[in-house]
Amino acid sequence: MAVTQIYLVRHGEPDYGPVDAQGLPGPAADTAPLTSLGAKQAEELADLLSGIGATYLVSSPFTRALHSAAIIGHRLALGVRVDYDLRDWLPDHTGMWRGVADVRAAQAEFEAYDGEWPHGIQRPWEPLSRVRERARAALGRHVASTDGPVLAVTHAVVIRALTGETGTAHGGHEYYRYDPAEDG
Repeated sequence: MAVTQIYLVRHGEPDYGPVDAQGLPGPAADTAPLTSLGAKQAEELADLLSGIGATYLVSSPFTRALHSAAIIGHRLALGVRVDYDLRDWLPDHTGMWRGVADVRAAQAEFEAYDGEWPHGIQRPWEPLSRVRERARAALGRHVASTDGPVLAVTHAVVIRALTGETGTAHGGHEYYRYDPAEDG
């Protein structure tokens, strides 16, 4: 199988206001839509990427990513496929985090250990190596269905796990070459 061009797209700016206003716990943040700026970021990115000849669009199942993918897909006349393994990083595999303070604490520890659990000690947050493994598996499933460039709408930590880039802005993208030989 050949190397596939993938454009890893970070969703537009999310609006956590509706979730926070209802006092919903951490995992409910996954239902946050885009702000009006986030929608504009998705539109601008679609226009920017319109010339690459993308033939396939896949998205994280989280609302902020799906909202972005719907805007991009509409502008580029691409259907949106959803893959659970392109979801955001999990700050606590039990799903018991209560809010932004818990997520920030997990992120601080994640950064302190450079994204990997300390040797011999499991932590509740998802290590970068697992994010990379599941994201590559997802991309592998989807590149098999197309012979052109792929757009994958996902999250900052997923992009970091695949490319090493840590500063991808909302509505930004990173180029990635998926080589199935690297899965062996």
